[in-house]
Amino acid sequence: MKAKLSLFLLSFSVLMTIMPVAEAHTFGAQGAGFMAGWAHPFVGLDHLLAMIAVGIWAGQLGGRATWIIPLTFVSVMSAAASLGSLGVALLLVEPAIVCSVLILGLLIAGSIRLPLVAGIGLAGLFAVFHGYAHGLELPLAASPLFYGIGFVLATSLLHGLGIGFARSLSQHKMLQRIVGGSLIVASGLLLVAA
Repeated sequence: MKAKLSLFLLSFSVLMTIMPVAEAHTFGAQGAGFMAGWAHPFVGLDHLLAMIAVGIWAGQLGGRATWIIPLTFVSVMSAAASLGSLGVALLLVEPAIVCSVLILGLLIAGSIRLPLVAGIGLAGLFAVFHGYAHGLELPLAASPLFYGIGFVLATSLLHGLGIGFARSLSQHKMLQRIVGGSLIVASGLLLVAA
């Protein structure tokens, strides 16, 4: 079962790497509800990779970090979405999102273990920018609540996929680092180039 899951996740990662870069930030989600919020993290390679990478890194760290890092990300992302929905200005959102992909990829590739408090802070910082980008679309949604529930659930699912990937390769640390980290770093570099 672990081999099948690993093969699926590897195939999924490769497909995501070769897909054309698509920004998830349409800033025009008129009439959007639950399904638009659910789809949001899947439409842009930057969000997709960051959400999976948070899960992989949390899974690599193990212990309490496995659930605290993703929970922090989702909580801060939800709070930061309110900043975007209120029209609060935040600079360098797109570059920060791309940097989050690169940094998370490097953390995974290097199997870097930060103290839990530092990991929580880093996840929270990245979540501010991802949440803000989601929040920019909230005022345009027909149902901001359902849009928000959709993107929170999708983000949680992607974190879970990342944790599952890390756990399925827990006995193969080098493969975990190469497949998980290197593909995310390479994809992040593609995002920078785009």
